[in-house]
Amino acid sequence: MLIRDAALDAYVRRALCDTVGAARCAGVRVYVLRVPLFNASMAANGTMRVFSGLLLRARSEAELGAVLGHEFGHFERRHTLAQFRAQRTGSDLLCWGAVLAAMAPDADLRRRFATLGRSVYGALYRFSRDQEREADRLGIGYLNASRLRPQAAAQLWQNAIAEAGASAVARGAHRPRLDRIGFYASHPPEAERAATLDALALPEAADRDDGADRHADALAPWLPLFLDDQIKLNDFGASAYLIAACAARGWTAALWRARGDLYRARGNPRDLVNAAHFYAQATALDPSLAAAQRGLGLALIRTGRLAEGQAALRRYLALDPAAGDAGMIAALIAAPEDR
Repeated sequence: MLIRDAALDAYVRRALCDTVGAARCAGVRVYVLRVPLFNASMAANGTMRVFSGLLLRARSEAELGAVLGHEFGHFERRHTLAQFRAQRTGSDLLCWGAVLAAMAPDADLRRRFATLGRSVYGALYRFSRDQEREADRLGIGYLNASRLRPQAAAQLWQNAIAEAGASAVARGAHRPRLDRIGFYASHPPEAERAATLDALALPEAADRDDGADRHADALAPWLPLFLDDQIKLNDFGASAYLIAACAARGWTAALWRARGDLYRARGNPRDLVNAAHFYAQATALDPSLAAAQRGLGLALIRTGRLAEGQAALRRYLALDPAAGDAGMIAALIAAPEDR
């Protein structure tokens, strides 16, 4: 879904221009999409698509600029066209290989054509990884030449590694090995990217501004929605990590409410107790936050504190009488004590 917000569009575009320079970014069209994934892309026609999940994960304008500069590097070096040509050549080889394999007189020759297919696929994925490495080098070069702090590029990938680890731990899985290259990997491993970008960042630029305040201000109106989208991905560990990362600048009512939503969504008995506490923190900071009053009421009711929960739900309806779930909430308020 396309986000139509002039202020947010202007901020993202400014981050791009601050990174690659005004002359380079003049012809780029930037679109912010409501997609809760860590990604951005740029087409050969000069359109850049920035996902809301990237904005949520970036902690500064410099971190955002690192990704935007990387994508612009793909565009400047015409990687999309080169990838298309490589895939076309590879598909031609695979097609001819399939024809010749069908005509092969013995099984050994057919196995050789199968090996050719694996070699073609391997070459295509290796070509893609090499393009990503080149775009990383271009992106850090743009940051080095900008007024932004280039060390933020490596920090972004270190944060991504930490998020993946938090996600795995919450699921009871082993932490992923992000220092290995898979045969079908289209990108270099995150650990390699973080190390490379850290080595290429200018040491003398470490004290530059990273634009963390500008990023937080631009994201503030959209942060509750972006966090809602993240929580709906049903990835408890990653969501908890991201909420805590946002709270590094201080806990706000919106962040307490998001944390309450996360725990209430998982719904274990202890989670519901924690959720009620988090919602209470949110309402203490901002009693007019209707969503926090709603969450508090629902969490309290599910923990057996019906009267307190109904009181919170009454406050919710007083704040938002036209709420879409007003009928359901009214029914919960009217429920007798012994239900």
